[in-house]
Amino acid sequence: MSLTTTVQTPSIVCAPDSFKGSASAPAAAAAMARGARAVFPGARVTELPFADGGEGTLDALLAVWGTQPRTVDTVDALGRAASADFGLSPDRKTAVIEAAQANGLPQVSDVELQPERADTFGVGLIAAAALDLGVEEILLCIGGSASTDGGTGILAALGARFTDPAGQPVAPGGGGLAAIAAIDTSGLDRRAAAVRWRIAVDVDNPLTGPRGAAAVFGPQKGADADSVAVLDSGLGHVAEVLTGTSEEAEALAATPGFGAAGGIPLALTTLLGAEVVPGSTMVAEAVGLSEALADADLVLTGEGSFDSQSLGGKVVAAVRDHAPASARVIVIAGRVGLTAAECREAGITAALSIAPGPADLTSLSERAEALIEDTAAQACALSAAPDAPFQRRKDAP
Repeated sequence: MSLTTTVQTPSIVCAPDSFKGSASAPAAAAAMARGARAVFPGARVTELPFADGGEGTLDALLAVWGTQPRTVDTVDALGRAASADFGLSPDRKTAVIEAAQANGLPQVSDVELQPERADTFGVGLIAAAALDLGVEEILLCIGGSASTDGGTGILAALGARFTDPAGQPVAPGGGGLAAIAAIDTSGLDRRAAAVRWRIAVDVDNPLTGPRGAAAVFGPQKGADADSVAVLDSGLGHVAEVLTGTSEEAEALAATPGFGAAGGIPLALTTLLGAEVVPGSTMVAEAVGLSEALADADLVLTGEGSFDSQSLGGKVVAAVRDHAPASARVIVIAGRVGLTAAECREAGITAALSIAPGPADLTSLSERAEALIEDTAAQACALSAAPDAPFQRRKDAP
């Protein structure tokens, strides 16, 4: 039985992640929608750009919300003047901030990396601008950072003071963490403590240790072995200052996800009551993924590279988990690293690569949107074929 005969007006949802470096999530969703409409002109096609809380989340949410980015003056991870965008929900109650807009590696790639100096102060300035608009919630998307300061820079921008034993402000960045003797929150912006903070993470690394923020992510920020040791020790020290005891500090430092983006969750959870959540879960709630997929007959999702990691808290997994059991879920990707059997086992109807044949990454990137559109049309054509199986496995997760 074909899709066209099973459903008079099929409902198709296009909910991809970005194809990194090739197509943004909104562009990929639009390309999939064009391909779907070419096969099903009368179908109800919904474009739902998606993200996992990392790079591209701001663009995805703005596209779904239908709002424009807001630009604010801030500083980069080295304290140099910069500008950054953030988003505001249609009801103006929720702000979304991509931390990397202020403390990201690309913004400081023009100079030698300074892993012990880089901080998150600029992220705090963006948050202050959002608070000025009266928001009730801040969705903080972290990742791609140049800093390892445990989120202390954000709090400093919002009025907290981190001082040494002599009562003097410590040096900014992760290199100054070990000198912190006291944290004065008397000047902390009261609005910051009153709003709801949710921090989107897509890693489960703890704060310190061999899998911690400094050891795993420090080298890509320019940290050598000595700097890694300084940063790791500093993060552990701040955890102890915040909790008051070494036992509590060790438990806090071992919390999964606290190692994300140089330990940003550390200060924000303890001083502002922030929640750490999987990025895809946070975005799914923000865009209304469950509601959008509720009556879907066919779901097109995808990303640049589809492999086993895609099934662990990333966009494809979230879309699959929210799709009705009766819907076909087809993944469109630049690279497909799972077999047909592995896809079926994971509850994915099929996974198709956009590569029309042997091709290098550059040529695929240049034609990404056209290739995504054509592959979506191919997927829809197969779905419309006579006697095409409709349902996914009933026991799929």
